[in-house]
Amino acid sequence: MRITSWNLLHGMAIPPQGSADPEALQRAIQSLESDVFAFQEVDHFLPRSKSRPQMRDIAESIAARDWAMGASVIGTPGESWRKKHEDEPEIISNTSSHSELMHECYGIGIVSKIPVLSWNRLNLGNSPLGLPLIVPGDETGKGKPRFIYVKDEPRLALAAVLENGFTVVNTHLSFVPGFNLAQLRRVKKWALEIAESTGTRAIVLGDLNLPKNLPVVASKWKSLVTQNTYPSWGGKIQFDYILSPDLTFGEYSVRNFAPTGVSDHLPIGIEIFG
Repeated sequence: MRITSWNLLHGMAIPPQGSADPEALQRAIQSLESDVFAFQEVDHFLPRSKSRPQMRDIAESIAARDWAMGASVIGTPGESWRKKHEDEPEIISNTSSHSELMHECYGIGIVSKIPVLSWNRLNLGNSPLGLPLIVPGDETGKGKPRFIYVKDEPRLALAAVLENGFTVVNTHLSFVPGFNLAQLRRVKKWALEIAESTGTRAIVLGDLNLPKNLPVVASKWKSLVTQNTYPSWGGKIQFDYILSPDLTFGEYSVRNFAPTGVSDHLPIGIEIFG
């Protein structure tokens, strides 16, 4: 089984070309040749990404039956958005009704060629405080870094219990130090609870917004990939991880990906043998 995690930046091309190009995104996904994808910063019928359901389009482009998207906000981050209401769908998937599919939102998603037995969602909340974040120079690496104030958005984790005996948990954590570590502890505990109840093995992956291998400090979890993933045009820091509490080195290998021309993050991946 090949698993890939990727922060899509809603499919934005690098260098920027205005809005996202759905065909370029699908070509990039196909080039990664994976069985299971965990995506962060996913759009669902938002104008900036051509009003397309990105997870459904990606699933269709690689002939994957199962896909799901968990909305963190309704609307467009950085523009106009609100928190999801309690009566709005927790998970939008290939089995959702037409009205749910037409909901404009943004969040995280999973696409799987391996049959998914069940989907689960964990709401993680958001930090009450934002932060001034440093934005790297342009995609040529020559632009000057700059600071912008960013308001934190609600976060979540999305789990797929797979037919082959694994539970894959995707998340995109807060950028606020300390708050993201607390979120990660909740995600790990939740992943293990699902794995125990379903007789599967847990894998947590995604954009954790944590540098220097912090996701595994003082825990039994291992980081399976060590690679600077941000920015994609010259990685300076690792924000993206694949974590496991029990996979040993002989059970998997690391897959290395070159920049795809899409997103400010590099994709990361592993292949699990057997």
